Amino acid sequence: MSGLLSVFLHLFLLCQLAAPVTFRHRRYDDLVRTLYKVHNECPHITRVYSVGRSVKGRHLYVLEFSDYPGIHEPLEPEVKYVGNMHGNEVLGRELLLQLSEFLCEEFRNANPRILRLVQDTRIHIMPSMNPDGYEVAAAQGPDASGYLVGRNNANGVDLNRNFPDLNTYIYYNEKYGGPNHHLPLPDNWKSQVEPETRAVIQWIRSLNFVLSANLHGGAVVANYPYDKSLEHRFRGYRRTANTPTPDDKLFQKLAKVYSYAHGWMHHGWNCGDYFPDGITNGASWYSLSKGMQDFNYLHTNCFEITLELSCDKFPRQEELQREWLGNREALIQFLEQVHQGIKGMVLDENNNYLPKAVISVSGINHDVTSGDHGDYFRLLLPGTYTVTATAPGFDPKTVTVTVGPGEPKRVDFQLKRSIPPVTESPAQHLEADSYQSKYSPG
Repeated sequence: MSGLLSVFLHLFLLCQLAAPVTFRHRRYDDLVRTLYKVHNECPHITRVYSVGRSVKGRHLYVLEFSDYPGIHEPLEPEVKYVGNMHGNEVLGRELLLQLSEFLCEEFRNANPRILRLVQDTRIHIMPSMNPDGYEVAAAQGPDASGYLVGRNNANGVDLNRNFPDLNTYIYYNEKYGGPNHHLPLPDNWKSQVEPETRAVIQWIRSLNFVLSANLHGGAVVANYPYDKSLEHRFRGYRRTANTPTPDDKLFQKLAKVYSYAHGWMHHGWNCGDYFPDGITNGASWYSLSKGMQDFNYLHTNCFEITLELSCDKFPRQEELQREWLGNREALIQFLEQVHQGIKGMVLDENNNYLPKAVISVSGINHDVTSGDHGDYFRLLLPGTYTVTATAPGFDPKTVTVTVGPGEPKRVDFQLKRSIPPVTESPAQHLEADSYQSKYSPG
């Protein structure tokens, strides 16, 4: 009997291991359990941390994947995914939870592609930026008619219209001259934004993010900046206000990578609308002010796009597996896009880190800066570029570099401290005049 029981238990365990993944909507408590479950299964490559709390006190949790969790390794880029910014747009939240489980499982299975990704990249996954809104939407469920219920946070604020408006300043600077990157925030910015927005701003300022995607729902398209047009037209009124960034071609390429790796986004016809290649400039679709996408580009080193992933903002549970299969490859490929262009160290003559050195690329009016460890990352398409590194108190250095389609090119800069010009003091000037008058002939 004991032998039969042993065989039965063995077969039962095999069936459990072979059981298909359960695709379901997960409320806040279930989301937290999922994140810690992944961490417990992959403790050496993950870390769960919170960047802050929502209006109602729920944590804004992030799951990090890295071979050294919690540590920035110089020359290893930081990349992030943010989901569920609008509480009723829930597919991104579930996809990011599935992605977390997938990365852990494939790493444990020694999948070479995932091993390399985790070892060479520091990945941050925030499944929900608006957990309060999600709970309101989830209580209504996918069958109710309230299209916008749960969209905003608990204070009734749309978080994607809540970031400081830096577009107005960049458009002015482009016309009249001024900084083209890391635009400063107003002194009172913290009092002007919601708790969730404040937490995310502090988060993206604390890490030198290079690439990001913000996951939404209600359409199927990869949207790239700028989101706010020069004329700031509103949705439904003329779709001709294309407002490109200086990195427009690069952003188009990033958007196409996701679109063409996605199961059907690249077809263009989705949700009763048509977007060639499944991508769009945000402002040419509709103008959006104070959005997170433009803020990332204008205030930090981070290049962010917005992924609209489903016609239904709250898809039925039975649709989740199809959506995961349609997005899985695209989610991985997009993470891999952080490894392109150039990267390197900026050091002084004694090999000390030079943080906040400015990296400029001739012909592209958008600079990036080195991080606290002196490392910088500049996403670029294949081509030949003239690149200059500058830092206060140091002589600038310029190099010409050819970028290929593969791994990023390593370009280091060692800057020499500037030698201030020698100027004569008034006393030295008088002494020289006296000398000349004493020893001059005649």
